[in-house]
Amino acid sequence: MDPVQLTIIGVSIALTIILLIIGIQVALILKEVRQSVIKTNKMLDDSGKITETVSTGVTNMSGFINGIKTGVSFITSLKSKGDHHE
Repeated sequence: MDPVQLTIIGVSIALTIILLIIGIQVALILKEVRQSVIKTNKMLDDSGKITETVSTGVTNMSGFINGIKTGVSFITSLKSKGDHHE
């Protein structure tokens, strides 16, 4: 074989090895990116659940406070009616 053919064969082997290594690295990076996306998605789902829970609590508290206001208003109106009769 002449030196040019040996050089081409050597370069081809080297490039094949390099491309194989790069391919493996890209596959590992994509696997890590996939895991990161899964974790981020889970965090967003959890934050959505937390937000929903807080929202329900605030709504319930608002209803409770409105109930207290209605009760106080009712008691005040009863007192004012009682004051007029005396």
